Order: sequence, then C-alpha cells, then structure tokens
Amino acid sequence: MDFRGKKYERGSNWSDPEVVELLQLWADESVQVELESCLRNQHVFNHIAEVLREKGIHRTGDQCREKIKKMKLEYRRIKDNSKAPRGRRSWKFYEVMDRVLTSRPTLAYGSLSGGVMAQQVLQGGMVEGYHHQFPASALPFEHSQHPELMEIKCEEVNSDEHCLTPEPPPPVSYQQGSPEEHEMERAFLERAQNDSPISRVEIPTETSVSPSGFSEPNMANSSQIQNVVPRPGLSALHRLRKKRKGQRVRDPLDDLLLKTLTSQRAMEERFLQMEERRFQRDLEVEERRMQLEQRRFELEREHEFRMFNVFTQMLSILKQSHSGSSSSSSVAVPRGLDFSQALSEIAGMAGGGGGRGEGDLKGTRARPLGERRVDMHGFCQPGDFQRSPYLSARGNIASIFRGSTEEGYKAYHADKYDEDKNPNGIINFGTSENKLCFDLMSKRLKEQLTQTDMNLMEPPLLQYPDWKGHMFLREEVARFLTYYCKAPAPLKAENVIVLNGCGSLFSALATVLCDPGEAVLIATPFYGGITQSVFLYGNVKLVYAYLDSKITGTSTRPFQLTVEKLEKALQDARAEGVTVRALILLNPQNPLGDIYSLSELRDYLEFAKRHELHVIVDEIYMLSVFDESATFHSVLGMDRLPDPQRTHVMWGISKDFAVSGIRFGTLYTENQDVANAVGSLCYFHGVCGPVQHKVAQLLRDRDWINQVYLRANRARLKAAHTYVTEELKTLGVPFLNRNAGFFVWIDFRKYLKTGTFEEEMLLWRRFLDNKVLLSCGKAFECSEPGWFRIIFADKTHRLQLGMQRIRKVLEEREQEILAEEKEQPCQSDQEGKADSTDEVIFVSRHQEPTCAGGSNLGDLIGLLQQQMRSSDWLQKNTVKTEQFAQEKPEIYDVFTKLVGKQ
Repeated sequence: MDFRGKKYERGSNWSDPEVVELLQLWADESVQVELESCLRNQHVFNHIAEVLREKGIHRTGDQCREKIKKMKLEYRRIKDNSKAPRGRRSWKFYEVMDRVLTSRPTLAYGSLSGGVMAQQVLQGGMVEGYHHQFPASALPFEHSQHPELMEIKCEEVNSDEHCLTPEPPPPVSYQQGSPEEHEMERAFLERAQNDSPISRVEIPTETSVSPSGFSEPNMANSSQIQNVVPRPGLSALHRLRKKRKGQRVRDPLDDLLLKTLTSQRAMEERFLQMEERRFQRDLEVEERRMQLEQRRFELEREHEFRMFNVFTQMLSILKQSHSGSSSSSSVAVPRGLDFSQALSEIAGMAGGGGGRGEGDLKGTRARPLGERRVDMHGFCQPGDFQRSPYLSARGNIASIFRGSTEEGYKAYHADKYDEDKNPNGIINFGTSENKLCFDLMSKRLKEQLTQTDMNLMEPPLLQYPDWKGHMFLREEVARFLTYYCKAPAPLKAENVIVLNGCGSLFSALATVLCDPGEAVLIATPFYGGITQSVFLYGNVKLVYAYLDSKITGTSTRPFQLTVEKLEKALQDARAEGVTVRALILLNPQNPLGDIYSLSELRDYLEFAKRHELHVIVDEIYMLSVFDESATFHSVLGMDRLPDPQRTHVMWGISKDFAVSGIRFGTLYTENQDVANAVGSLCYFHGVCGPVQHKVAQLLRDRDWINQVYLRANRARLKAAHTYVTEELKTLGVPFLNRNAGFFVWIDFRKYLKTGTFEEEMLLWRRFLDNKVLLSCGKAFECSEPGWFRIIFADKTHRLQLGMQRIRKVLEEREQEILAEEKEQPCQSDQEGKADSTDEVIFVSRHQEPTCAGGSNLGDLIGLLQQQMRSSDWLQKNTVKTEQFAQEKPEIYDVFTKLVGKQ
C-alpha cells in the first residue's frame, strides 16, 4: 500500500480516448526534450494536465505521470519478454510507445566558442515536424534554449529508494565565448543582414516560456525566417566556428557533463526496474492472500461439516435408544420403496451425512437387508438437493443420482491433460478405456473407409431395421462368438440381439426380468455403473454378497467369490421378504481382474439353477487377457449349461477393440421370450444401420484381428501392467496381481487416518487436486475403505507422469500420518491384513487406526465438545447470543455446557 499521500493516488481508471489524448501530448518532441533536459519534471506533467482539462479530461499531473510510468513498465515488460510478438499484438498502445521511446531526443554536447552548448539530436525536422500533426493549442509548451547562458542542474530523484547513485555535482554555469569572438560574430551577422533582403522585412518576435522557466524568442519564428530567404553570411560563420573548434583543445567539463547525464539515465533505468519488481511483489502478495483466504474458508466449511456429522450421529443414536428402531445416516432404499418415498428420505437428509467405516463393517452387514440394498449415499448428493417442481419423483432422483465417478469424470473433461496444450491437466486413471491401441484402430478404420464394401450405403441401412439388429450383423456376431468363445456348436444368429452398449443391456434385462422393488444378486466390489443401469429404469435393487480381502473359510485368494457367500446373501434377502430374480457375474471381474475357472462357473450356474435365478454374464473383457499363463473360459464355451433358458451372455467392442466411443453391445440368449422382450426395448437403444455395417466388416476380418491387433494389444497391456506394478512395489503399496482387464486393485488403507469412507473420499480428492483421477472403492461398493482402482492401459509418458503425482500424494500423506501419530499415539489391537498368496503382491500388514473407534453417545459428545472448542463457529453462527438465550434458554444451556463455559 502506498502511504505517500493523495497526490500519488493510483486508483484512477483511464479510458482509451483519454489515454490517446495523453499520449498525443506526451509524445510531442518538445515535451520529450523538456523531460530529458531536466530532472524535476513534475511541472511538465502539470502543464499536460492543464491542457487535458481544457479538453474536458480532468486529471492531475500526478495521475498523468503515474499513467505514463505504468505504460513504460508495460512496454519494457513486453519488449524484454521472449514472447514479445504476441504481447505487441495484444497491447494496442505498443506501437506508439515504441515509436516514442526508441526515437526520443537525446542531448549531444559540443564545444562552441570556448564553451559548451546543448544541441537537440532528433530524428526528423525538430519541433516543426510535429507541429503539423497537432494544433498549437494542443501543445503544452515549446522547448527553447537560451542564447547566452545554459544552466545544468543535477538533483536527487524523488523515489522510495535512497542513495541510488553518488551525489551529483553542483550547478555550473558557462559563458559562451570571449568578447573578441562575440565582436567577430556580430560583424559577420551585421554584414550578412545588410546584404540580405531580409533586413528590410519586419519580423515580429514571439517569446515562449518553457516549463523549466527559460524565456527566449520563438524557435518556430526563426525557422520561418530561414524558410523565407537564405542567410548568406551563415555559412561563413559556420566555417569560422568549425575552424576554431578544430584548433581548440577538448574541454574536460564536456566529459564531466556526459558522465552526469549517463549517471542520470542509469538512475532512471534502475528506478524503473525497482518499480517493476515492486509491482510484481504486490501481485504475488495479493495472490498469496487470496490463496490463504480460500484455504481458511475451506477449513471453516470442513469444520462445520464435521460438527453436523457428529450431530447427525447423536440424533441417530438417541432415536434408536428411544424408538428401538435401527436407523442409518445414509439414505437406503428398502424393499418395495417407490421413487416418491426414496425422494422424501433424500430430502430429509439434505444437509446431513454420515459414513460407514471398516470398523462398522460387521454392524453394516447386520443391518436389515432392506436398509443396505441400494446405499444412495454413495450415489446421491442430498446436501445440495432441491426438489424440482418440473420433474417427477423418478426425475428428481435421476438428477441427483451421481457419485465420485461422475464428479471426477466431469472434472477431467473440464481440465484434460494434453502434452502440448495443457501439460498441467488431469490424467485420467479412473475411466476404464484402452488408450494403447488407438493407432491400430484408427489406421484400420481409415483403410476400411477406402474400401468399397465399407462405403456401402444401401437403402436398408437407412431404413428402420429389425429392432434386434440387421441379420447380416447378427450372423457375423454369432460366428465371432463361436470362434473366440470356443463354443462346442455354432451359435445361432436368431439368439443374438444388438444394442448401443452393455449399459443399455443391463437396463433392458433388469426391466424384463424383475418387477419394481425386486432385486438382483451381485458380489462386491463390482462396476458401479450397473447400479445406475438397473435402478434408474426399472427401480430394481441390488443385493450385495460382500467379498473380503482376508482369506477365510473355503477362500484361497483375497476377494474370492464362493457359493457359500452367495447362499448367505440370498438367504438373508429372502428372510426379509426380498424377492431376488437374477445373479450378475462379471468375467473377467471388474475391478478385481479375476478370471473364473470352469469349475467356479459351473458352481455359480448350479447355484442359480437351484434357486431359479437368471444369470447375466458380462464378458466384455474376454479378449483383454494379456498373460499366456491365464486362460479365459466363456460360459458359451461350456459343453452343457445347467439352465440355458436362464443364462444370458453379454459382450461389446468398446473394451477389447479400444473403441469406447462406438456404442455397440450384444446379448446372446436362447430364451426367445427374453429376446423378444429385450428386442422391444431396442427401439430406444438401437444401433444405426451404417454403424452396424462397419462393425460387421470389422468382426469379419479375422486375419487382421489375430495376426495384428490382438498380438499388439496383449503385448502393450502386459508392458503397461508391468510398469505400474513395479512402481507400486517400489512404493511398498499392496495390490492384487491379475492378468486381465485394464486395471489394478490397490490397497491404500495405510494412507487413511481413520478406516472410514469419508477418509477414503478425502484421499480421492487429494489425488484429484494433484491432477490425477482414480476410482475409489466406494464407487464399487467395496466393504473395506481404502481400496482404489487404477487404469494402466495408457501411453508410457502419461503413466510416468501420473505415477509421479501419485507418489507425491502418498509421500505427503504418510508424513502427515506420522506427524499425527507422534502427537497422539494410537494403539491397534489387531492388524487388518489380507493373507498373501502367489497372486497377491505386498498385501500384508498395516495398522488400522482405532482412536476414533466407538460410536457410543459419550464418545460422540466428547468429540462434539472438542470440535466446538476448536473454533468460534457457535459465536459466529448464533445471531445475537443474548437474544437467542432469552428466546430458547434450554437449547442455549445445552450448547454452553457442551462448550464448557458453565
């Protein structure tokens, strides 16, 4: 902040016309000469301000001076910048400033008649060259030189810095010439005037006063006299002076004067540099202040959220103790609950929230199944919910049905990483896309576009097709699946249905197999998009069979799906009156990467047959098994299906062929009732005719798929998987070692301060703030907080940069946890570890914090007291405390007791 007084006020804004008028006056040569010839130039800017006021522009001399100084700084910054051409085009006044500052007058000093005289060294025709551009009234003054005496002043520049240069010499006055020289020059001039006709002309003499205080005859008049008639005696006088100059020895005062002016110029340059640095420091200080203000605001909001969270838990416990009914801090959709009821519960939870930690896992599974069917807390944002009067209950739920996956996806598209255009953008390790084979697919599609069969555009392709798909495509899909699924018999084209993606297939199957309120059984963790697909359209719920990282019972590997776990989940659902209609299997499994063996598949299908469940098998990653040691077994490759009428297989090209932008999915089912029902919904999810034709041509090219694409794709997937897993080993991070899909299931539990999903979300946001997008375990309904999925099917340079950002976050997080452990030592009674096998790398011991464990009312009250004492939230958010205490004394007493004031 500037404390030098109001005359240095910088808050005035200049319009473009005002700046143009200022530049016209300041750029005049006479003004530039006056500014260069004196150190104290405030009077020059005062004179300029007077001229501006006559034109209706009310500015002070200090404001004019400050504006010119800022424009000089901007000019020097643009000129010194390496990207100057771009800056010159962007600043409209650059050309004017450049023309003035590069051609401004300088002072050359030479000897004349034994003295020293200052001469203007200008480009063009002196002051007269500018007088034709501006009227005389527009010029603040005209510069002149005293014919007899020139006084040179050296004064200290008024600036914030002291003693920039040594003290300049005192003022010195020089008398030009001796009496003899004056007498000789007068004789020459009189003789020339007597011989010239100009002597008979009367010339009026005008006196001009410069801002420096000098008074002299107008230079313009003398130039006009010179233009009227030549002066014959002038050349002789110049020859005489030149002769005497050659004979005279150089005066040492000339060097002193030159050094003085050079010192003055260096001092001005130094002053401008200091001003520029001061301006830059002010900008940096302001930016830091804004960052601190934003950080303070975020901390206050986090503190308020923690307090409301504690309040919500307290109210839940009190309600449970009084009514005896169990409740949950998350919004659950029990059996038979319609959209209106779900919407009412979401609206009631607006502003509150809670989480489920790993320590509460047993309690979560012990809750009634209806309350944990579809945990809307992971997908909705009730705190920001406002019911729209323009939408139905179903529409309102759809508008808020989103989770961390959708939030991260939107952030990524708003700030995508680009090596050239946006190197600081977000790297997407969260969306399951194969980015390793874009070159192969784009080249192949370009080649196909040049072929006549790919450009075929017959009328049937432009008309309404069979809603199940064109027969030529269904036949090609049947042959393709027969070959790659190793079917014992050729598959039939009439059993093939084509839709625009596997998400549409999940929605259609859930709609035709289940009634609203019924459920589908699925093992967790699983691809979270399935919940949205089956719930939003058909109001179908999901029953979870939770898988653990710990190896217990008949399990032989972490997160292993067994028939016992399916049986338990199904029996619990039926005990509560929930109707389960189907079982969903993902093979290869997303996000675990598991590949089910033939015996496991047979056990799952036999289980479904015993309970008359439909089985929906998603095999969308079947060609993305990149290790020769792993073998994929398709359900369609089994010799005999236990229940073929209830077995439905899905596949698409988005994953295996790296074309997720082409929405194409296919369903194979022998049940014609299911096929016809799904085919009716294809009216809403159909694939256009030209795309069907191109996909058929792609699937038909078996040689290119086997010899070129699959070989390159598997090799690249394996190399990328090896790089990421080696980096994780270096960091000491546990993960599951699988050989299918595009993902690695990683254990970040040791980087959570507490074993809760809130801490998991904080870590997820920490990654996102550091420009790397991952998928957290909550998005996959994982029962254990701290597990993340990372996509490795990306280019090497993005993998390297993304892993560097992940390493940075983990190292910072580890330092924070160690610092907190030193302050508050935390003892753990057990180690939450997943037993290691030959398929699990570094899944070993890590301590789970338990200091925040225990959700009894006494602990929550103590936590609330600590939170309230740690800030002034109550005082800031309680308007007129005394009035509040009088109106509601009971509530005020409770709060003051909790704070500890009484």
